[in-house]
Amino acid sequence: MDEERLDCTCDDVLRDVWLFLDDEMNPQRRAAVQQHIDDCSPCLEEAGLDAQLKSLLHRKCGGDKAPEQLKVRLLAALHEVTVEHIVTEVEVDPEGRSITTTSVTSAQVVSRRFDPAG
Repeated sequence: MDEERLDCTCDDVLRDVWLFLDDEMNPQRRAAVQQHIDDCSPCLEEAGLDAQLKSLLHRKCGGDKAPEQLKVRLLAALHEVTVEHIVTEVEVDPEGRSITTTSVTSAQVVSRRFDPAG
């Protein structure tokens, strides 16, 4: 953990402050950011301002709920992946001219574990 704390700069903290406020960090990273904020007044002030902004946004916009159909579409989109395979071949003809051939193969993969109810 000491190594992680050494790597935790002001830039790192300010970039990740919303992850910190939302408790979306692994415990070691969270502890390193917390230690930095505790020791660094400018970062503490910025984290406090961001926390106030987050609270204000929650109070003013917190009652808005996304439509259920949107949630289902988003979850479905998260379980779909489009894979593209691009192959480029370059050949030289007998006169020394380059001939380039490019082919693209696409495939859509859908996770079968998707359950819109859960």
